[in-house]
Amino acid sequence: MKIIRYSKIQNLICVVIISIYPAFVAPVFAQPHAYIIDLNSKKVTDLGTLGGSISMASDINDAGQVVGYAETAAGQFHAFVTGPNGMGMTDLGTSRGGFSWATGINDAGQVVGWSGNGAVGTRSFITGPNGMGITDLGTLDGYDTSATGINAAGQVVGLSMVNGQTHAFITGPNGVGMTDLGTQGMGYSHAAGINAAGQVAGVFGWDLGGGIYAFITGPNGVGMTSPGTLSGIDSGATGINDVGQVVGHYDTVDGQTHAFITGPNGVGMTDLGTLSGIYSGATGINDVGQVVGAYDTVDGQTHAFITGPNGVGMTDLNSLVTLPAGVVLSEAIAINNMGQVIAISTVPIPSVPEPQSYALMLAGLVLIRVLVSRKQKG
Repeated sequence: MKIIRYSKIQNLICVVIISIYPAFVAPVFAQPHAYIIDLNSKKVTDLGTLGGSISMASDINDAGQVVGYAETAAGQFHAFVTGPNGMGMTDLGTSRGGFSWATGINDAGQVVGWSGNGAVGTRSFITGPNGMGITDLGTLDGYDTSATGINAAGQVVGLSMVNGQTHAFITGPNGVGMTDLGTQGMGYSHAAGINAAGQVAGVFGWDLGGGIYAFITGPNGVGMTSPGTLSGIDSGATGINDVGQVVGHYDTVDGQTHAFITGPNGVGMTDLGTLSGIYSGATGINDVGQVVGAYDTVDGQTHAFITGPNGVGMTDLNSLVTLPAGVVLSEAIAINNMGQVIAISTVPIPSVPEPQSYALMLAGLVLIRVLVSRKQKG
């Protein structure tokens, strides 16, 4: 998806997406739909929608509760949470009117995300257990924020605008108190995930045109360091598990982009390779080190992948289950410790409707999360 509309909300989003993932262009050709895949029973469950035709999943906890956003019957996009095993989608509403997106959930069912309406910017929120009650997390200095992850204690991470720059943040338990993680003297930082110890993974880098690097912190967000790259070129972290294994992507010296996994506490980076094509990107990891994400096929399509423990053995997720006719899993988003994966299928449609500009932007964010740092070709 090529983002061509600009607004106040994109002052937050575009700094992160465009500067971290430069020159990414993908055509809008499909309506995404979210599924939960149980690798034990091989059951495939369509999460449905909130009355519209689009759903996007962002995270899953060990009970199989899924969060994300979906289109309502009125054509709006609202954050949702499901019951265990992806059953029953509940509309979380919005904290600021307009639209909302849920991005993370812990095992207590506390949900984080963000909401906005374009006129007054975006703000992060946290809920109580099982998605009950939305609380505004505040900001670092009054500008837009976006929460991206939550751990068992309710510590939330995300990004907030600070004097025109994007800074990663962490909160205390239950979302109380927002602390700036800084940028290590660079132009921006973006927190992507947090584990039980409060180790944060994400990206820091320079302004447009500069380098970007994955980072990991110590417990409670203290001490931002980079695991580096395998090539000396750009890298970005998208997830972290409870032993501190970090996953993400890096750019190779020959112009490809590959998924990576590190050892515990972000030490040592291993290239996960690709199944075909020149691209793979990791988006999630569970506590035994099973990694999920996406790769490109030789015919230019994008397919979901999963690995074994510690990132060993990349397999096309589509080959492991029987899918409904016409459904192809284009991206795996996250995996829990029970072997349940949330994934997105993009079903081709003859034409693209004209949704609200913010909804259109949202519809590409999860896809962009996988297609990180992919360079425009041609």
